[in-house]
Amino acid sequence: MKKKFYLLLLIIATAFTVTAQEQKKEEVCYNPNLVKDTSKKSIKSMAVAVIHGDSIKINYHSPGVRKRIIWGGLVPYGEVWVTGAHDATTLEIGKAFVVGGKEIPAGKYAIFTIPGKSEWTVMINKQWKQHLATEYDEKDDVVRLKIKPKKNMHTERLQYFITDKKNGKTTIDVAWEKLKISFDIILKP
Repeated sequence: MKKKFYLLLLIIATAFTVTAQEQKKEEVCYNPNLVKDTSKKSIKSMAVAVIHGDSIKINYHSPGVRKRIIWGGLVPYGEVWVTGAHDATTLEIGKAFVVGGKEIPAGKYAIFTIPGKSEWTVMINKQWKQHLATEYDEKDDVVRLKIKPKKNMHTERLQYFITDKKNGKTTIDVAWEKLKISFDIILKP
């Protein structure tokens, strides 16, 4: 009888451990710069906003600076970057929106960038399900923007921000190390 009881306890403990591990895999950090940073891995992160009743979601992996040279080092100038780590960063909007004067249908897209010393190119791409930029193809870009990076306070982990400007525009910011880039989107009514 005792053997059956201990076997049952072992099965239950194993089930809880597996469930806890599965839940941990799905955890998402909404501010990777507020968590105790003991991981050398990129943290799965998300920025979410509800603007005029419509949600905007950005899913990304947040790498850390960790005393590395980021711009022109870890992230080379002049090359396509997933603007995060691992899988392509995704932008998901439930209604049509405008970026750089171009209307884009509701849906899920990838955000890529080409960092430069004085100017970046930001691309919104139809192929959101990609690993790194190995499958990136310029023909799938729905819009390209030229943006000047700005100096910013040190941000240890890459972070996206979505800000409602209350003038019909919503700004998406990406901050990492001591730089920040920003671009506006306008949700269609």
